Amino acid sequence: MHVPDGFIDAPVSVATGAVAAAAVAVSLRGARRELSDRTAPLAGLVAAFVFAVQMLNFPVAAGTSGHLLGGALAAILVGPYTGVLCISVVLLMQGVLFADGGLTALGVNISDMAVVTTVVAYAVFRLLVKVLPRRRSSVTAASFVAALLSVPAAACAFTLIYALGGTTDVPIGKVFTAMAGVHVLIGLGEAAITAFTVGAVIAVRPDLVHGARGLTKPLQLRTADGSTVSVPAAEPAPAAARSTRRVRLAGLVTALALAGFVSYYASTSPDGLEKVAHDKGIDSKEKEHAAKDSPLADYQVEDVSDARISGGLAGVIGVGATLAVGTGVFVVLRRRSRGTEAG
Repeated sequence: MHVPDGFIDAPVSVATGAVAAAAVAVSLRGARRELSDRTAPLAGLVAAFVFAVQMLNFPVAAGTSGHLLGGALAAILVGPYTGVLCISVVLLMQGVLFADGGLTALGVNISDMAVVTTVVAYAVFRLLVKVLPRRRSSVTAASFVAALLSVPAAACAFTLIYALGGTTDVPIGKVFTAMAGVHVLIGLGEAAITAFTVGAVIAVRPDLVHGARGLTKPLQLRTADGSTVSVPAAEPAPAAARSTRRVRLAGLVTALALAGFVSYYASTSPDGLEKVAHDKGIDSKEKEHAAKDSPLADYQVEDVSDARISGGLAGVIGVGATLAVGTGVFVVLRRRSRGTEAG
């Protein structure tokens, strides 16, 4: 759902840029409370993983594909504020290095794909985990529903932005119907990927999943007079609490394999927005990307003739760059938070 340059006029692009900047500023402050010494490097890995999975377009209908947006996954794994930053880093890397998503539309994309998906998904997720039984399977089920709803929510948000600043004269009703319809199908893929990933991490290290915090009920002891006393659950052993190396290594290897190898087999059909834009004429005023001459444009390495190798190298470079930038941002945030706490 990466919006290119030319879809949205300048005033609305500027306005969404301001919204995106404000959301990132709020998230930078909020992420300081969510991040710990263990989770700061993992947040960078989540950004890199989302980048990798976004390269895997999957078919959803005749001539249409979809890909992960990632807001739900990031919010549930590392928290909503950190999740907004994760997706923002991914969008920035894609726009600057790979000419994917317009640079003048960066505010639109962050507002839609980072803010809307994360806020909607996490709100739905928290509501569901409060009413569902307190068990790991409930977290996975809540992740599925939250991710499913976040995608059509982003489609509706794009429709609203287009209604305010679209550069073409297309009836808004037709845009809404087409966007909502195809993105409900894409949401099913998003939900499956999110639930599988969250379930896999919970099975190995539930203490690293932000959305699973407080999952274990406190131990209830009955006293001699019949009353009960709650005993807090024991904290994980220090060694286990510190050791995230295996999780980070497994996540990095998976991201590299997805971006460097599996991405070659992804669907080449246009994604939901591209298909709707072409069918309805929204793309008639699309502009060339400012980074179209980037050596990594369109996820291909310049001067590498073999498409499989070129795409794989581009994916590996993208994972590495996103991991480096994301980890740097989150480690710095954590250090500043630690300094504030010490002061």
